[in-house]
Amino acid sequence: MTAVPERRSFLILLGLVAAVAAALAWWVVASRRATQEIASSAPGEMTQAQLTKALSDAGIDPAQRVAIEGLVRQTLIDHPEILSEAAQALEARESASRLAPLRGALETPFPGAVLGNPQGKQTLVEFTDFACTFCRASVAEVEALVAANPDLRVVVRELPIISEQSLPAARMGLAAAAQGKYAAFHKAMFSGESPSPASIAAAAAKAGLDMTAARAFAARPDTTTELQRNLALARQLGISGTPAWVVGDQLLSGAVGRDRLQEALTAGKAKGA
Repeated sequence: MTAVPERRSFLILLGLVAAVAAALAWWVVASRRATQEIASSAPGEMTQAQLTKALSDAGIDPAQRVAIEGLVRQTLIDHPEILSEAAQALEARESASRLAPLRGALETPFPGAVLGNPQGKQTLVEFTDFACTFCRASVAEVEALVAANPDLRVVVRELPIISEQSLPAARMGLAAAAQGKYAAFHKAMFSGESPSPASIAAAAAKAGLDMTAARAFAARPDTTTELQRNLALARQLGISGTPAWVVGDQLLSGAVGRDRLQEALTAGKAKGA
């Protein structure tokens, strides 16, 4: 009748391995985010006395505990990739938990600020700034994704944080969206010079905007409200730069490239996101 105690010890061993890996993974993630507040407090931990009592209650004496800890240590030494995998899993879980309550707001576009298929069933959210060099480089990547995924809707969220001219460019982008010409203005801005009064006016003219209506719309309070909403969403998600992307329960930062975005889209589709 030794099967039950052995099985119980084995399960506890697995639990200890998981606990150690999770704790180390948390440390890895925390060190990567040294300048960010990723949580109000560290994850709950057992005290030494509580751990000792739990092991004792499970029938594991100090010698067995030393052996188990040695096994855990050696396992991590032999397979250090466990730490990276655990850290990635923890980071993905944190991203998913932050995204879940915001997903509706994130995927609801400012009217007209959409690329690709406006009725598409799969959504890619992009936070962008017309003054962002990496966003400019990502335009072709997004166009390729749209061509390869006919059911893709790209919700663009203007995040004017880089230069003084980012804000007026973003306002004009929303004005273009109101006239149903967002895609044309978006492409014209990123194919022209860096944002300035002249380049913004040139992109608006190239997109065929009614300039009188566009300037009036850009100055409206609801335009300001939309940009403030985007900034608030970015803060809640820990986004501090552009481009940033949301696909289902995944948050990606930087010019990650078409392949990584397609991978996220494929994973999201498999989950029904």
